[in-house]
Amino acid sequence: MSTRTSGSASPVNDTAWTNWAGNQSARPRRSVSPGSVEELAAAIRSAAEDGLPVKAVGSGHSFTSVAATDGVLIRPDRLTGVRGVDHRAGTVTVESGLPLERLNLLLEYAGLALTNMGDIMVQTVAGAVGTGTHGTGRSSASLAAQVRALELVLADGTTVTCSPTENPELFAGARLGLGALGVISALTFGVEPAFRLTAHEQPMSFAEVTDRFDELACTNEHFEFYWFPHTEGCSTKRNNRSQGPLDPLPPFKHWLDDEFMSNTVWEGACRIGRRFPRAIPPIARIASRAWSERTYTDVSYKVFTSPRRVRFTEMEYAVPREAATTVLRELKALVERSNWQISFPVEVRVAPADDLWLSTANGRDTAYVAVHLYRGTRDQGYFTEVERIMTAHQGRPHWGKLHTRDAGYLAGVYPRFGDFTALRDKVDPERRFGNDYLRRVLGG
Repeated sequence: MSTRTSGSASPVNDTAWTNWAGNQSARPRRSVSPGSVEELAAAIRSAAEDGLPVKAVGSGHSFTSVAATDGVLIRPDRLTGVRGVDHRAGTVTVESGLPLERLNLLLEYAGLALTNMGDIMVQTVAGAVGTGTHGTGRSSASLAAQVRALELVLADGTTVTCSPTENPELFAGARLGLGALGVISALTFGVEPAFRLTAHEQPMSFAEVTDRFDELACTNEHFEFYWFPHTEGCSTKRNNRSQGPLDPLPPFKHWLDDEFMSNTVWEGACRIGRRFPRAIPPIARIASRAWSERTYTDVSYKVFTSPRRVRFTEMEYAVPREAATTVLRELKALVERSNWQISFPVEVRVAPADDLWLSTANGRDTAYVAVHLYRGTRDQGYFTEVERIMTAHQGRPHWGKLHTRDAGYLAGVYPRFGDFTALRDKVDPERRFGNDYLRRVLGG
């Protein structure tokens, strides 16, 4: 168990905050970087005394203003301790500011692993959990669904723990709580013995991947694909557990494909497309043919994740899985009849139904469809029209990605939405943790 000395939270001189994509910014009254749960609680009590709202920020990898505030900004840089690893119980408890990358290294050293995760690991654990970060999985769900207990500082500065057996109502809401119920100080994840994944990446046509979508999603533990607008080409990825020996990509091949081609060359292509939009369709045709078939086996988190250095903005919606191919064909037809020039591929993943109140997969097997724009590219209606398709199919927007939905719409697509807002009224009636984004999506 880690120990910390309590005291005053360290002040941060530069209070300006900007997210990773550069599309959200804020200038809070003050920023603090607590080094213990006691310092965190003191910072929240101090904010209450001054009548200021409080928001905690992670790595800034959300595209929305979910963490923005003009009050007190909690930075998690010093809340990165490891509280404990329990092999017998299959759990690890860490503080909220620990980056996923460091969590994965810790787990690898301990011979453990998360069951599933998203495709990047720059986020803090609390930020990833609190906004519903997910990967793709036939039967394995989001990071929040892997949380077994939480330590939370409430609006009055009290610290509480919650789990399925301790404060279960708070746990039901706070596992994926958008920072609306309190500030998470520590999380306990359910983990399992380390395992290996074999990745099979293969080009496939749009027609084939949509015709076979159900088969591919059901016969593989983790399936995802990318469709390149203005083309018929897709890149598919199937990850399945392997008992075989490690067979990672050779270092040069990894650098060439995942660093040079996917980041350096792609950044250059996106810049050309932004400057000369008419060049985007031919670039897309080249890109859709650039990714060749490959197979490799590695430790799980190295297969789940990949470096993403090209910056963009993103909208992602969760739709019922049975509607996935209809949505995708409507999206493709929309792009084809428009005069848009879309440089970024469309990403498609899946998740099983879960019981988290604000999970995008609550109560239904889900397909995720994500659309992107390279940073600095004008929208020209792309996100707006894509959102029309998604909402026509009862789509639920990813909480950390761009959308225009409000509480009126969201209450109609989340069966437990009213339970969450009632819990919020109970634990934060003064909206100490409120901001403009939460007022729009939760009301009040």
